[in-house]
Amino acid sequence: MIRRTARKIASPFRARQRAKAKARGIRPEVALPFDMFEQALSEAEGKTARKLENIYHKGQAKAWDGKQTLQTLLDRHGGIDLTPAQQEGLRGLFAVILWGELAAWKVSADLALQLEPLEAKMAATSQAHDEARHFYVMNDYLSQIGEVPKELGPRTTRVLVGTLKASTLTKKLVGMQMMIEPMALALFQLVREARIEPVLCDLLELYERDEARHVALGVLHLPRMIHGMTPAEAADLWAWEFQEFWNQVGMLKELQPHFEALGIDVRDVVRIGRAKQVRANQLLMEEMGSSLPVLEAFVRFFDAKTEWHWPEAPRADLWERARGVIRAANRGMGQVQAPLSNVAA
Repeated sequence: MIRRTARKIASPFRARQRAKAKARGIRPEVALPFDMFEQALSEAEGKTARKLENIYHKGQAKAWDGKQTLQTLLDRHGGIDLTPAQQEGLRGLFAVILWGELAAWKVSADLALQLEPLEAKMAATSQAHDEARHFYVMNDYLSQIGEVPKELGPRTTRVLVGTLKASTLTKKLVGMQMMIEPMALALFQLVREARIEPVLCDLLELYERDEARHVALGVLHLPRMIHGMTPAEAADLWAWEFQEFWNQVGMLKELQPHFEALGIDVRDVVRIGRAKQVRANQLLMEEMGSSLPVLEAFVRFFDAKTEWHWPEAPRADLWERARGVIRAANRGMGQVQAPLSNVAA
C-alpha cells in the first residue's frame, strides 16, 4: 500500500520532469520518438535548426582519413625529430588531448543518444565521428614518439571526469563545448605557432577546424536547454561550472612543467583559452538574446586567480602581486575577439 501511494505521488512529478526534459530537447527514455517532427518551429528556431543540421553536413564534407593523413605527413616531413626533453613534454601535454578526445567522444555519443531534435542529434553524431578519429590519430602519433601515456595527473583527471560524470546533459554540453574545447583550441594554436614539430602542427590544423565546429553545437543548442530553468537548477549549473573552472586552473598548474619544456608560457595558454571561452559564451548570449549574469563575475574572479598563480611580473614582491590581482579583477570581460571561425556553421 505504501509503495502504491508513493508511486502515485511520484508519477505527476516524473511526468513534469519528462515534459520539462522534452521541452529542452532531451528524452532518453523514448527508444523511437515518432513525434519528433510534430513540434512547430518559429522562424528563429527554424534558422537555428538549419545551422545545427549544417554542422553534420559540413562535418561529412570536411572529414579526413586519419590513417592516411598521418602517414602522408610522416612521409612529407621525413618522420618526427624531437629532443628527449621535447618528446617528454609533448607526451605529457598531449596525453591530456588523447584522453580528452576519448572523453569528448563519450560525451558527444551521449548527446547523440539523448538529444531529441533531429538537427541537434545530427550535429552531436557528427562530433562523435570526429572525436573518434581525433582519438585514434593522437594515439597513433604518440606511439611514434614513445610509449602512449596510460594515465593523467589527478587534477587533470578531475577536469575530464567532472564533465563525463556530470549529473545533467546541460552540464555535459557546457563542460565540453564551452569550457574544454576552447581550452584545447588555445593549446593547438600555441603549439602550432611555436612550430615544435611539423607533423603535429599540420595535424593540429585539422583538429582545430573540427573542434571549432563542435563549439557551435553548444552555442546553438544550449539556449533551448537553459530556457525555463528554475532558479535552483540555474544555481546548480553555475555552482558546477564554477567548480570546473577552478579545476581547470589546477590542471594548468599540473601541466606547467610540460609547457615549460616546450617553451610555452602558461600565461599565454590562459590568455588565449580565456578569450576563446569568453567568445564562445558571448556567441551563446547572442543566440539566447539575453545575458548570463554570472559570467562577468566568473571572468573577474578567475582572471584574479590566474594573476595570483602566474603574475605578469614573476619576481614582483607581495604588494605588487596583490595590485596585479586587483587590476585583473577590475578588468572585466570586455568584448573579446577570438577566432572560433566555424562556430557560425
